Amino acid sequence: MSNVRGKIFCQRCKSANELGEDLCCHCGTRLMLLVEPSAARFEGRGTNGGMEEHLLERVTAIENHISRVIDKLEKMAELMLKQSRSSYFDHELLDTLITVLTEAGSIDRHRLAALWRERRRKEGEAEEDTRYGRVCAGVLAAYEGEERELFGKLVREGFDELDNGRAAAGLRGLERAAALAPGNVPLNVFLGEQLFVKGKSAPARDYLARAFEAAPESGRLRLLLGLACGDEGETERARELLRGAVEVSGHSFAAHYALGRLAAAEGDWKGALAEFKLALEARPGPEAHYLLGLANFQLGRHKTALRHLSKAVGLDEKYGAAFYLLGLVQGRLGDTVSTARSWASADALGAFPKQVKDGSGRLAEPTPSFFGPEGRGRRRLVTGGDERLAAVLRADALEPRPGVR
Repeated sequence: MSNVRGKIFCQRCKSANELGEDLCCHCGTRLMLLVEPSAARFEGRGTNGGMEEHLLERVTAIENHISRVIDKLEKMAELMLKQSRSSYFDHELLDTLITVLTEAGSIDRHRLAALWRERRRKEGEAEEDTRYGRVCAGVLAAYEGEERELFGKLVREGFDELDNGRAAAGLRGLERAAALAPGNVPLNVFLGEQLFVKGKSAPARDYLARAFEAAPESGRLRLLLGLACGDEGETERARELLRGAVEVSGHSFAAHYALGRLAAAEGDWKGALAEFKLALEARPGPEAHYLLGLANFQLGRHKTALRHLSKAVGLDEKYGAAFYLLGLVQGRLGDTVSTARSWASADALGAFPKQVKDGSGRLAEPTPSFFGPEGRGRRRLVTGGDERLAAVLRADALEPRPGVR
């Protein structure tokens, strides 16, 4: 091996191999492209050759590892493709088998689908149980009082009741536990959320206020507490909290919808319109277009209202309230044929309101409003009057958002 020029050195045993060889002739290792460093080819210039050769050996080893990883990834991709094909063929086989058995009268396809949905529902309940388990563990870990045994018993029993579908009993037990630990933030947050969903805004506000005192930096708590305060008629505090939630966590349908509702309660439809536009940007959907249609209708901008309401019914053909308001707008624009068609759709969906009499005793067209008979005053300024909008509001407010606490 006196002549080492034009050789490939094995990265494992350092043996010299001829160019073009794939495997080391001594140890059988797969050869990487490592040749003799140029500094070692000339006498008197090999001072730094050892370092250069060492670096080249390291690079070669890295190349070898990368090559192995690539080979393994290719094999994994092939296995995943085979598994995908196998799953597809299994699905086709099952579908064919179900079709044959259905045609033979051996099974009922609809009953099979119902049983499958029921099984999926039970699996979903099991996942819900796991979620309650995590919340329970967090509540117990946050307790700092001296009655740990009693507190733990009440908390576990309360979550067990919730797991078994007895929500009222479960919440009562958890409220008794909260009386023992008024500073338990996870418990206060959980109770506030559950009571808010059930429309009990006054106790929800109290529990959320306790949690907010301990965690005032939370945008989620600001939002929920603002919604509860708005429903209880605390408009100024609600506005402050809701705007703070937007500053901390960004725009959301729930925050801007609630701010718009509060403005509408005071007759400020221009302010409501501005908030509803931001709600549409945060969560596009038929409900947001309905809100813009209603605000523009109240401001006498019937053509703009027509555009938004047409989008609302286009996105959801079963949106009865939107069909009724659309007919009302079409009537203002003189399109009686379209009005009759829209109102027929609203009536078929059960959304056509009862006719009322005006001051002269004549029948008048009911104007849609957020505020039901219980709400125009001090109560339910955010969730009252329209159950569909209230459901979307609650879902958006409780929806987990990445990076938002």
